[in-house]
Amino acid sequence: MSFPDFNASDAHIQWQRFCDLSWYHDDLGVWLDISRMHVNATDLQQLQPRMDKAFAAMQELEAGAIANPDEQRQVGHYWLRTPELAPSSELQQHISREIDLISAFGRDVINGTIKAPNGEAFTDVLWIGIGGSGLGPALMIKALQNPGEGLPFHFFDNVDPNGMSNVLAGLEGRLDRTLVVTVSKSGGTPEPHLGMEQARHRLEAPGGQWAGQAVAVTMLDSKLDQQAQKEGWLKRFDMFDWVGGRTSITSAVGLLPGALIGCDIRDFLTGASQMDAATRAADLRRNPAALMAASWFVAGGGRGQRDMVVLPYRDRLEVFSRYLQQLVMESLGKRLDRNGDVVYQGIAVYGNKGSTDQHAYVQQLRDGVDNFFATFIEVLEDVSDIPTLGGECPGDFLDGFLQGTRSALTEGGRQSMTISMRRFDARRLGALIALFERAVGLYGELVNINAYHQPGVEAGKKAAAAILDLQGRVEAILADGVARSADEIRLALGDGTDESIFWILRHLTGNQRGFSAQGDWSQPASMRFSKG
Repeated sequence: MSFPDFNASDAHIQWQRFCDLSWYHDDLGVWLDISRMHVNATDLQQLQPRMDKAFAAMQELEAGAIANPDEQRQVGHYWLRTPELAPSSELQQHISREIDLISAFGRDVINGTIKAPNGEAFTDVLWIGIGGSGLGPALMIKALQNPGEGLPFHFFDNVDPNGMSNVLAGLEGRLDRTLVVTVSKSGGTPEPHLGMEQARHRLEAPGGQWAGQAVAVTMLDSKLDQQAQKEGWLKRFDMFDWVGGRTSITSAVGLLPGALIGCDIRDFLTGASQMDAATRAADLRRNPAALMAASWFVAGGGRGQRDMVVLPYRDRLEVFSRYLQQLVMESLGKRLDRNGDVVYQGIAVYGNKGSTDQHAYVQQLRDGVDNFFATFIEVLEDVSDIPTLGGECPGDFLDGFLQGTRSALTEGGRQSMTISMRRFDARRLGALIALFERAVGLYGELVNINAYHQPGVEAGKKAAAAILDLQGRVEAILADGVARSADEIRLALGDGTDESIFWILRHLTGNQRGFSAQGDWSQPASMRFSKG
């Protein structure tokens, strides 16, 4: 294993490294170039033993090992695009059957065979989901929907009342012809439940029929699944127990949006399956995900000391950096390693599309704090209906801006890698997602953390639930109409903190909920709150 060490000022060395540290998949038409990461042959040799263990761990995961011990769950998103890998014939058939059902449902909704309760064709989709259940679908829509194809999508991906109001206002006059999809794996997550109830209220208030246009994506026999069965919802799709939100895009979470915009979801799955096969190679130099993971490891000193700046040079991939934030940061951002030692691992991800947004922050990337590596993503093929005019082709300029930015960063000693695709379509999106999924899994093994649980997220959910419980008790205390300070309320309750109680009361008095405040807001301890 030999290639020259990185040298930004020597063009010949750069060329040698490019030839030695580029990977290519002929059928997919995808390149990975890590030559401008500061990785040398010694680094890869030293990482090889760790990587061998990582390859073995990934084999065990795909074979059905318990990868999320916190919830005693397998992690089987790889089975979704290659069902024959699933550990039982029943599961293989279940996965294949779900794909068939999703494909048929999407086709029948688009062509009007499946109609809204009023007998008309569906005109829109309201998608209700958070985290990966919102980011995956948003990526599918932005990346793959063509003008005039399929149904337009609208999202409840937050519990912001203003955002909900704006979405519902945009559906005015069409809500009774809008397919409403609620995504909740357990069926008990508060955010999608709240969004669902708001959509249902708005639909039923003028006499609409919820069940005839409601779809659930959830685990079999979950609270949401039971509700959908009892009420006779239009359709239910399975969100398997062994699929995490951040790796759910090749499940119904991503396939259903794809089917509803007329995308070839089987092509999408094929691309992911092809990249999965390529990233199973037990050879660091011939495995693109291993090359990426090794580059991340070396760049960040094995401690995530550099951020990942994602720069896709296509509008269709504008959402990709947001999608990667959850995939990478929720997977790798861990306080403890598998031995229980405090390690504070993680890689921060940010970015947006080139060339537009490079004007916003490339100045700092080139000349500011050297605490990142860039990931450029390019597509070679341009659309045919944007011609060359006056000798100028927009695609040429886009390529020039990418290469110019890449060169400027290299000249400044900044690290970058580049993913190039001959063309961009459903198959290549599937491959791109699968590449990062495997790189995240391998990197997690390199740094000895569990990439498949999320204790920090669970802690946040529990803390939010405790605040909501506290709010209910605060409201009960103030129901007698007596004005009290935050401290007096805390003493009456016997728990909580003055600060958390003050925050609750500030929100309540900021809305027409019957609560009032007296005092000087700049002196929080002086404030007294009452109801009525």
